[in-house]
Amino acid sequence: MLASSSLTNADWYLMRASGVVALLLLTGVFVLGIATFRRWRPGGMPRFVTASMHRSIALLSVVFLTVHVVTAIADPYAVVGVAAAFVPWMAGRSAFWIGLGAVSLDLFIALVVSSLLRARIGARTWRAIHWTAYASWPLALAHTLGSGTDAGSLWLRAISIACVAAVGGAVVWRLAAPGVKHLEPRSVSL
Repeated sequence: MLASSSLTNADWYLMRASGVVALLLLTGVFVLGIATFRRWRPGGMPRFVTASMHRSIALLSVVFLTVHVVTAIADPYAVVGVAAAFVPWMAGRSAFWIGLGAVSLDLFIALVVSSLLRARIGARTWRAIHWTAYASWPLALAHTLGSGTDAGSLWLRAISIACVAAVGGAVVWRLAAPGVKHLEPRSVSL
């Protein structure tokens, strides 16, 4: 009985931690995507550094998001089945908030798949799908703030505020550059 309880506690901690890390990484991916669009270069480095950081952090976020989803499905107290992880509003508990996470996950999967197929689907289609990041991130944030036992904690709210500030600043920066043409690197894909 003790081993089972320890496993459940470990699963719970891993689910919560991987979800928070995934949100932080996705925030970084969002901001770096805008930085790539704006052709920002850290410390005068070549432009490909920003795009490479965007891609690398995106791949790392896939790992943490996968761990988050798998542990949510495995945790018997989370009541998130396989279908509920991908199909919105099917969860047994907190269906609305888990549903927002499912929609965000579905949009994120579309981003990943389209990035992997970018050479085959073309830049215009890829970019149109990539715009879903603007919907995926706030849905992930709402999922974070609305579900789970840490939702009302001060530390999670502080992290969320920092993420909102980073994304908000990046969006303002992006909107302030109407004349910047989108960078079309050939070697950059997720």
